[in-house]
Amino acid sequence: MRILLDENLDWRLGRDLPGHQVESVPLIGWAGMKNGLLLDRAQQQFDIFITMDSNMVREQNIRDLRIAIIALKAPSNRLADTRPIMNKILELLPSLAPGTLTTLST
Repeated sequence: MRILLDENLDWRLGRDLPGHQVESVPLIGWAGMKNGLLLDRAQQQFDIFITMDSNMVREQNIRDLRIAIIALKAPSNRLADTRPIMNKILELLPSLAPGTLTTLST
């Protein structure tokens, strides 16, 4: 699967999602983009978008998207706090469908 990590997440999380193409918003030059535009671009190139931005998931009409969104809830966006959730994501990836939101916590 093609996965995009939001700019509020450490790009190194991609290492914990083996077998998938993982990119990071800042590394592909999309940092600072407004949420609507970011999701519009993301859905054209990726299958999954992972974020910790709780505002984004409330502000956007996710059902209309051609991408699945995973919202992480952790004490912080530090790698040590978000890395434990990656195993849960790996388990869920095959069952995620476009236009859905899944919230995962530590």
